[in-house]
Amino acid sequence: MSPQKPPHDVVIVGGGSAGCVLAARLTEDAGTRVLLLEAGSSALPDAVAHPPAWPSLAASEAGWGDTTVVQQASGAPVALPRGKGLGGSSAINAMVFARGHRTGYDSWGAHGATGWTYDDLLPYFQRTETATSGAPGRGTMGPLTVGPAEPPNEVLLACLDGAVETGHRRAFDISGGLEEGFAPVDLNIVAGRRQSAADAYLAPALGRPNLDVVTGATAHRLIFEGTRCVGVEYGADGRTHTATAAGEVVLTAGTIGSALILQRSGIGAQDDLRPAGVDVFHELPGVGRNLHDHPRANLVHRTQRPVPEGRNNHGEVLGTLRSTADAEGPDVQIIFIDIPLPNPVAPVQNGFTIGISPMRPASRGSLRISSADPYAPPVIDPRYFTAQEDVRAVLSGIATARRIARSAALAGWGVEEVSPGPTAVDEKSLADHARRYFGSYCHPVGTCLMGEDAMSVVDSGLRVRGLDGLRVADASVMPSITSSNTNATVYAIAERAADLLRSS
Repeated sequence: MSPQKPPHDVVIVGGGSAGCVLAARLTEDAGTRVLLLEAGSSALPDAVAHPPAWPSLAASEAGWGDTTVVQQASGAPVALPRGKGLGGSSAINAMVFARGHRTGYDSWGAHGATGWTYDDLLPYFQRTETATSGAPGRGTMGPLTVGPAEPPNEVLLACLDGAVETGHRRAFDISGGLEEGFAPVDLNIVAGRRQSAADAYLAPALGRPNLDVVTGATAHRLIFEGTRCVGVEYGADGRTHTATAAGEVVLTAGTIGSALILQRSGIGAQDDLRPAGVDVFHELPGVGRNLHDHPRANLVHRTQRPVPEGRNNHGEVLGTLRSTADAEGPDVQIIFIDIPLPNPVAPVQNGFTIGISPMRPASRGSLRISSADPYAPPVIDPRYFTAQEDVRAVLSGIATARRIARSAALAGWGVEEVSPGPTAVDEKSLADHARRYFGSYCHPVGTCLMGEDAMSVVDSGLRVRGLDGLRVADASVMPSITSSNTNATVYAIAERAADLLRSS
């Protein structure tokens, strides 16, 4: 008989960006036994490694296939991609690795959270990365190798020149969180291949005897003794299993998954739980609330000159800017995309897209379980563009994008705007177009809000309020969304969570 293994000290639920970081960091201590549970597979489609193929991944087995309810703004549901499998969304996203601008973290303490400013997070940002730019304040010894596209697409460089020509600052390091302006953005692409959290963090740790990884494991509910979380019930291979934790359980299932697991365990607002047939175990009204995301409107252009085939992530250059002179920080992102995205006006065979997204959206929505069944789809309602200030921010970005498209730097490409098109010139028609024909930028956050007030779900130490032995450490804890793509911040949250767990 083989000797029985000791119980796990920490059970991590969710093998995405945060889960991979925690599994790797915690098992650096040989005396800490860790179990990582992931609902998806360890064997992902070959296209995952091929950067230009990422738009196809959300509809593959590497994605959950979530959609929102019909949105008030558009009258239609919106696809909300999230990763399923080791690496999570870092295995299917567009590989942009950028810290939010430092001003975007200033409001994180509004609900009482302490120790989560940009300066507090900076050591953890640095710990994640080896930045090839060599810019001040960037990491030099982290697991992730990040840098601009090599080589960049010609049409995107022309867009960058157009931005500078029309009066915008050429940033040196747009990914570092300190600059505004336009520049090539850092990407999680190494030697022409995607580098996910599973690649950078988890794979080097898989040989450690104190780490166990179970894939195909869907978390059903949390198990408690009194108010202490002692384990997780999960389904795998058609059977129900129990994993116990001598120390703590950490939810890293993302903004959608972590909140759903709490709700299925009876933790949340009674108005959400009882209609789903779940008894209230611990009332926390903030669970599933505060859901928000970056919506993105697109200006699609046809060009007479052939656009080179995209070899990287298609969106290699972006800009951050303020929609008004008195904005507290950059609140609009413009990203140049080397393919003509599908649009409602006319198909485009050759061209490019300029995406515009409000980076500090005011619109807030909710998430709730539809049933106690862990395999039932959730009810997701981000309520995109229900706040008028989000529409105004996009209108500002559209005006900027159009000036760039008309610049001399792009004149040689023979640019023609197809969607919304040259006839859409007044504010109402542009606002209507943005509200109707937007998509998710795939950055949902906030459903397990961090703070110390009544609507907070976790405290400043990421502990679920009112319970013991249970933390959440992923994008769901962000009180407000970062003013850029969110994945780099998720890595930093997880790095800090590892320190918090080690010191507890």
